[in-house]
Amino acid sequence: MSKAQFDKAVEIVQSLPKDGPIKPTQDDQLFFYKYYKQATIGDVNTPRPGLLDFVGKAKWDAWKSAEGTSTEDAQKAYVEKLIEVLNTAGTDEAKKHIDDINGA
Repeated sequence: MSKAQFDKAVEIVQSLPKDGPIKPTQDDQLFFYKYYKQATIGDVNTPRPGLLDFVGKAKWDAWKSAEGTSTEDAQKAYVEKLIEVLNTAGTDEAKKHIDDINGA
């Protein structure tokens, strides 16, 4: 697993259309979020959001759950999860994305 594969995976996740054929679940999206943050920043470095910020708390809690994961392991988890989501979608576009990741 290389940094280039991680970067390509991030590019793919960020470019997925909201109404496209490849639809990560909310849990998948939190997974991508927490491992992106862990891979790019490291352990949580902000206070937990306030009581009424439900989305912010969910994201913060997800990231906190990855605490202690190395950059390399976080990148690997992110790429493997994206490949799993793409395989589940099974579309030609998904297969192209997998090829792009593997070629990075």
